[in-house]
Amino acid sequence: MKHIIEGFLNFQKDIYPDRQELFRSLASSQNPKALFISCSDSRLVPELVTQQEPGQLFVIRNAGNIVPPFGPEPGGVSATIEYAVVALGVSDIVICGHSNCGAMKAIATCQCLDPMPAVSHWLRYADAAKAVMEKGEYDNEDQKVNAMVQENVIAQLNNIKTHPSVSVALRNGKIRLHGWVYDIEKGEIRALQHHTNKFVLLSDNPEEFFE
Repeated sequence: MKHIIEGFLNFQKDIYPDRQELFRSLASSQNPKALFISCSDSRLVPELVTQQEPGQLFVIRNAGNIVPPFGPEPGGVSATIEYAVVALGVSDIVICGHSNCGAMKAIATCQCLDPMPAVSHWLRYADAAKAVMEKGEYDNEDQKVNAMVQENVIAQLNNIKTHPSVSVALRNGKIRLHGWVYDIEKGEIRALQHHTNKFVLLSDNPEEFFE
């Protein structure tokens, strides 16, 4: 805990004074343009990877970057999506998985999750991705996990379309959906091409994904 408190004291002393006007402007309102849904993994920091300032991203983080389909008992993820789309009017939603994801590895390698029943139940929202992944052929475990990570991003993009607020915004051309996978070691992002359903390097042709 000491290093966390020391970090805040450094922020208060050295960072905040130089950014005081920014924080003052954010004190009473926010106007983020994108909702970013990522894994809770400590190695992925959305604002760092995308170099966004405070106030620019509305963020949901959970184990496995999961988006449960909309249902009769919507939870925190559903409420946050609805608020981002309806109240904040975000124009883009990014669902971002990452390499070596522990949640996806547990699914791909059939790890026993009996000691973590809540985790096991939560990851059932990735069953569609698991079914697709299991139909593939892989040379090693890494390939299998990578496939699971990518298929999960696609599955969660399908899930988010079941949310009424997202469905309406998509129908009216008010929102765009993006699927990303971040490679921790290489510092690369692969983005889902909707017309090919394949993940390609974002840095190779960024203009393709601007709109």
